[in-house]
Amino acid sequence: MELKINEVAKLTGITVRTLHYYDEIGLLKPTKVTEAGYRLYDEDSIAILQQILFFKELDFPLNEIKDIVTSHQFDKAEALREHKELLIKKRERIDNLIKLVDRTIEGDSDMSFKEFDITEIENTKKKYASEVKERWGNSDAYIESEKKTKGYGKEEWQQTNEECNEILKAFATNMDKAPDSKEVQVLVEEWKNFITKRFYKCTNEILSGLGLMYLADERFKKNIDKNGEGTAEFMSKAIEIYCKN
Repeated sequence: MELKINEVAKLTGITVRTLHYYDEIGLLKPTKVTEAGYRLYDEDSIAILQQILFFKELDFPLNEIKDIVTSHQFDKAEALREHKELLIKKRERIDNLIKLVDRTIEGDSDMSFKEFDITEIENTKKKYASEVKERWGNSDAYIESEKKTKGYGKEEWQQTNEECNEILKAFATNMDKAPDSKEVQVLVEEWKNFITKRFYKCTNEILSGLGLMYLADERFKKNIDKNGEGTAEFMSKAIEIYCKN
């Protein structure tokens, strides 16, 4: 499915002028431009626009939104889950306002103002804005990673993925050994060097945090365990031992 720019404007409520501006600043490029000069947007572009509107809802400036949605670390599914929770909060507030109007129509003289309170919504927005910046846009490691990977082309990303998969498969293959064995500890060293080489300087402190996250974050655990059930736990334990030595 491909939509012309005016169709995208009608679908989303964003003006054509705004979409032109997003194109100019590199925030949202059309999928292609026809010989006649028509800008066309596919489903992926519309999905990105949805995320842009979500982060605007959280009061992010456009330059930060661009950094977030173009980051290879950006998790669209997680962002949508957070978007959904914020929408639920807003729906609950509107439902309460409707009930207040109904009671007033029926002659209820109770002067209630709690239904107008938007504190919970604002707190939710601040919470998610803080989480997004911490997760995708504010750390020194993130900044270094963005700078290092900015020039990566298809070939560099393919090499990066191949190196990553090779090390993870090696962890899975060596699960019959003790996590403190020489062979496994060498793999931890390789993993640390891989992160430093491809993304950001991986200190023992950062590596230790990553090891904990591989178990605590279901997304990481699921992805690592594709190489073999229990790989994430084994890898996490090996990293813990490595960082204590």
